[in-house]
Amino acid sequence: MTVTEPTVVLAGGGTAGHIEPALALADAVLRLRPRARVVALGTERGLESKLVPARGYELELVPPVPLPRKLTPELLRMPGKVRESVKRTREVLDRVGADVVVGFGGYVSLSAYLAARGRVPIFVHEANRHAGLANKVGARFAERVFGAADGTPLPRAETIGIPLRRSITALDREALREEARAEFELDPDAPTLLVFGGSQGARSLNDAVSGAARELAEAGIGVLHAHGPKNTLAVREFPGAPAYVPVPYLDRMDLAYAAADAVLCRSGAMTVAEVSAVGLPAVFVPLPHGNGEQALNAEPAVKAGAAIMVDDARLTPEWVVEHVIPLVSDKSRLATMGAAAVGLGHREADEVLAKIVLEACGG
Repeated sequence: MTVTEPTVVLAGGGTAGHIEPALALADAVLRLRPRARVVALGTERGLESKLVPARGYELELVPPVPLPRKLTPELLRMPGKVRESVKRTREVLDRVGADVVVGFGGYVSLSAYLAARGRVPIFVHEANRHAGLANKVGARFAERVFGAADGTPLPRAETIGIPLRRSITALDREALREEARAEFELDPDAPTLLVFGGSQGARSLNDAVSGAARELAEAGIGVLHAHGPKNTLAVREFPGAPAYVPVPYLDRMDLAYAAADAVLCRSGAMTVAEVSAVGLPAVFVPLPHGNGEQALNAEPAVKAGAAIMVDDARLTPEWVVEHVIPLVSDKSRLATMGAAAVGLGHREADEVLAKIVLEACGG
């Protein structure tokens, strides 16, 4: 008897928050079924056009369907764009022999859900506390719906956490610390603050932390600061003090997490999940615009004592001096917060979802 290996199609594009959980699921599927085929849907302009091939997965491009939030002339042109994208997506599903479609939201998910409806099983994963339009539509006819945390506003949502890369969930920060600090040329012994504002950086974080560089140096604190590839960051060196290391981008987040004792960052769903999984005490600075979901993402960590949160408008060099320096200098407080962070995560979400998806494929 010949066993047919399954084909899993993933839809999650536009931002890393949609793509990274999809790729973590892809890794878990192949760990469980090494001969399975995983195909990702994406658009030419989405971040998936770089991230998916870099991780070694097939990428099928379909026309994007940006979803306007307001009544605009673009909305009147939507039906035609949706029909064309759904048609092209359906052709991809037929050509690759899709056994299941798993959507994570974003531009391509709406087309994937509509193309797969009535043809192959559909599963929806929502990472945020405010669901996007694509996942709201997909959840109406999905076999099962999954959320990152309790209170996911989709019908029948089951809480499983966010699928994360094994390089994160299996990270031993202590074992990797010496290598990580050497990689970034950080002081091997000084308490160290990691700063990043997402893939493109964040000006308010850059200005606030770099503006406190002298005080951080005087407190004996090292800094690893990812300022974003489109930004520049010049920081004065203070002889004899731990290094303040600015970098445009962090390719190895596992090493960055291992090098740090605490982190100051935005609070996207993926970021909060990763920081919690590795047990890093955090200072979360939610995006000051949008629908407020980043503040909601950070709330469980704050309530658990694993993080503190500050509004973007309040983040100044003076605030860093008053609040961040005492935190990073306090080993006992860091240990307590780190232990609280670890208890928040769903470290097996990738394999939990992979097993459900493979069962839907017949094995």
